[in-house]
Amino acid sequence: MDLFYLVPIFGIIALIYTFVQSSWVSKQNAGNDRMKEIAGHISDGAMAFLKAEYKIMGYFVIIVAVLLALMGATNANSHWTIGISFVLGAILSALAGFIGMKIATKSNVRTAEAAKTSLSKALKVSFAGGSVMGMGVAGLAVLGLGGLYLIIKQIFAPGAGVDSLEMEKTIEILTGFSLGAESIALFARVGGGIYTKAADVGADLVGKVEAGIPEDDPRNPATIADNVGDNVGDVAGMGADLFGSYVATVLATMVLGRETFSDDAFGGYAPILLPMLIAGTG
Repeated sequence: MDLFYLVPIFGIIALIYTFVQSSWVSKQNAGNDRMKEIAGHISDGAMAFLKAEYKIMGYFVIIVAVLLALMGATNANSHWTIGISFVLGAILSALAGFIGMKIATKSNVRTAEAAKTSLSKALKVSFAGGSVMGMGVAGLAVLGLGGLYLIIKQIFAPGAGVDSLEMEKTIEILTGFSLGAESIALFARVGGGIYTKAADVGADLVGKVEAGIPEDDPRNPATIADNVGDNVGDVAGMGADLFGSYVATVLATMVLGRETFSDDAFGGYAPILLPMLIAGTG
């Protein structure tokens, strides 16, 4: 059973890695004053959009969490804490997108500056920036899922068998975490996706068709909106989306694992442990 404790530890290791990579990217040269100014506008715009979007999502999360808690309280196989599980999933999903976007707005301009000297340096900066979100998503998912599982199991099913009603309740509460993650992914991906496409099409139509300015030209102020859209839709939205999908697939396998009979050294828990351990090791 001690192997279960490895799962959140793997998540913490991944998050330490993202912090180290993020610090390295931040130390790279951000270019001249003009580059810093444009990058600042893009970063400010992206943060403003995300702040407004997360505020609206906050209302949704509170309302749904309360409804879930009420339904959980009236169901013998569930518990009102499924509402808390939902909120945790939503917070970590939003955080995954936020981490990704924060580093993307930093690494974009630093990659452009590095490209002036060498292609390999530019690739190194951009890859480091991308790996922050990649490992951040995986780390938060593994830490959240593994840590929450250990807490819920300790409260509701200490020493219970894998096929017990207590274990069914544990997994049921855990599904709230996945639902919270997927809910935020829906908002962030669709909301951010609509914004990024609208800004992109608007910038191209006005710039290229009406004013005759080449695509992504700095003389077109709508290019800032286009780049903000790319960050909020393709980075923050994608981060939350990947987090939701990652958690949902691992949890779905755990649900199937609880229904599977296994004569193993972990008291029949191997089918539940395996998907989390694979995710953590990965």
